Amino acid sequence: MLDFVAARRMMVDGQVRTSDVTDLRLIGAMLAIPRERFVPESKAPLAYLDLDLPVLEGREGARFLLKPMVLAKLIQAAEVGEDDLVLDVGCATGYSSAVLGRLARSVVALDQDATLARRAEENLLAVGAQNVTVVIESMIAGWPAGGPYDLIVLNGTAEVVPEALFGQLKNGGRLVGVVGRSPTSKAMIYRSVGGEISGRPIFDATAAPLPGFAEPPAFVF
Repeated sequence: MLDFVAARRMMVDGQVRTSDVTDLRLIGAMLAIPRERFVPESKAPLAYLDLDLPVLEGREGARFLLKPMVLAKLIQAAEVGEDDLVLDVGCATGYSSAVLGRLARSVVALDQDATLARRAEENLLAVGAQNVTVVIESMIAGWPAGGPYDLIVLNGTAEVVPEALFGQLKNGGRLVGVVGRSPTSKAMIYRSVGGEISGRPIFDATAAPLPGFAEPPAFVF
């Protein structure tokens, strides 16, 4: 039987630390959260591999957990504070929300797929993530009722980031995610300062598309 504790340590040491992730709180969270709990039982042996791990096949497209390295670098760049309120967009089965819950004051785990959201609730309860609330609503619209937020995390590639999410950031708030189209997509961080949004790339990255975040088709005469 696979030793998941050893596999978790190897993931952190071989994928996360080697990617210049040095935040000890984040490293501790990733060592503590059993990633295998957040994937289908048949995929548990793959839980700690360096890949976007499928967790659901659906009408709107397959859903994935982000590669551990990509998730870790996004969260580190966001500089999550202990008093932060976080919106985790596309939480899927809840793994990213569980990690964020170890770092922030509270997390809203948002997903529009009811099947995934139910799994997220079960998984988060199982790992004792009492400061995470799961919400089933449109991901592209965010969850303004719970905001404004110090941090918004996108769990997948967005060809464009909707204005609705920027509008849910506090002054000084951050949004992180993979933006663009593969193979030229980038991990980005955006900041809201005085009502203005500025963004910059933080590293090259690819991730599975986040449903609903495709760029609108251009009008053709």
